Amino acid sequence: MTTPDSPASAPPTPPGALRRIVAASLIGTTIEWYDFFLYGSAAALVFNKLFFPDSDPLVGTLLSFLTYAVGFAARPVGALVFGHYGDRLGRKKLLILSLLLMGGATCAIGLLPTHATVGSAAPVLLTALRLIQGFALGGEWGGAVLLVSEHGDPRRRGFWASWPQTGAPAGQLLATGVLSALTALLSDDAFEAWGWRVPFLLSGVLVVVGLWIRLSVDESPVFKAAQARAEARKAAADEAATEKMPLVAVLRHHWRDVLIAMGARMAENISYYVITAFVLVYATSDHVGLGKQTALNAVLIASAVHFAVIPAWGALSDRIGRRPVYLLGAVGVGAWAFPFFLLIDTKGFPALLLAVTVGLIFHGAMYAPQAAFFSEMFATRMRYSGASIGAQFSSVAAGAPAPLIATALLADYDSATPIALYVIAAALLTLVAVGVAKETRDRDLAAVEPTSAPSPRPAAEAEAEAAERTARSASAQ
Repeated sequence: MTTPDSPASAPPTPPGALRRIVAASLIGTTIEWYDFFLYGSAAALVFNKLFFPDSDPLVGTLLSFLTYAVGFAARPVGALVFGHYGDRLGRKKLLILSLLLMGGATCAIGLLPTHATVGSAAPVLLTALRLIQGFALGGEWGGAVLLVSEHGDPRRRGFWASWPQTGAPAGQLLATGVLSALTALLSDDAFEAWGWRVPFLLSGVLVVVGLWIRLSVDESPVFKAAQARAEARKAAADEAATEKMPLVAVLRHHWRDVLIAMGARMAENISYYVITAFVLVYATSDHVGLGKQTALNAVLIASAVHFAVIPAWGALSDRIGRRPVYLLGAVGVGAWAFPFFLLIDTKGFPALLLAVTVGLIFHGAMYAPQAAFFSEMFATRMRYSGASIGAQFSSVAAGAPAPLIATALLADYDSATPIALYVIAAALLTLVAVGVAKETRDRDLAAVEPTSAPSPRPAAEAEAEAAERTARSASAQ
């Protein structure tokens, strides 16, 4: 909550510096999501053959998606570790570390021996590297959106904070584009022999570019001001022992906000991975029978549209609020679930493209305001932890099993109906979570206080009371 007596806002960041910070966050998140999504696309297309060749094709796909889900399991751990140190040391340092971890793991996947070379050790190594990817991404998201949110103009925070969110479709666009180009240029045998390694190794070049840009930006002024106040309190009194770890403080003061963030992510996370990852399985299955190049092209074009609409949804959230835009997106993905599969079942490329594009437009209405919405829920000294925990813990129950559940439902029922119902159920959960949330658009990030903490008194009042106590003590003597 905010109060009239809360600390003053940090001075606004100059427009040129803000654009540089937005670019640093966007490029970094694009690289991180490129690495993460590349794995998902490869899991749907080739990992079942390269790392699980003894299984039935659909079972092999399930196993490859299981290693895909492992990355999500590591994301909450990354959220806890990066959130803790990000709230203690700053956003910038942790963002550089997350980029190095993600890029290193992705390059290593490109060098992995397959099952044909080392047997069962291949999927074990693949799973270990996927864990590192998930750990890094768990810490990336919170830091990237906070760096922009805490620098940006409060009146346009939804717009500016939505730009790091475009890193997801940009990463999807880049990963799908590279895979699409390789599958178009290479034969199936060449792609499975060595072509799939190229996009993973390309990550090394992208990481160098991302590091160069991220090293050039400054730490968030809101965080620096909060850190200075914390250090001043420690120096002035014996409060070092009373300042809780960020995780403890979040769970004590912001537990309700954490639950709201987790619920808000259910429809957003599940719908995204059904639309972009599972669709590669569904469209190329015997049920539909489209080629993998056709499916990749549809996701490629739709991701470009997704990239374009996210800042527009973010700007709209600055005008009408975070909740209305988010609720519109949740209603949209729920209502689109059945038409999505009915269009794909027509087995035509235009219908497939329409299904994926409209789905991602509705998804963008949730994803765009999410960065500002979650940032505005938490106090500065626990914001990295709170936003990251709320976002990443939900991914274990939402995005992680989504392609796996959808593939299993398809295998069991040979129908898209239960998958559509699964998406609708997620949309209902999100509608409830966002429906009970408070609007945050007008909050001052420098003035957000723990929701269960008492409202702070004016500094002048506190100083007057201290002076009065001193005077009483002197007269008593």
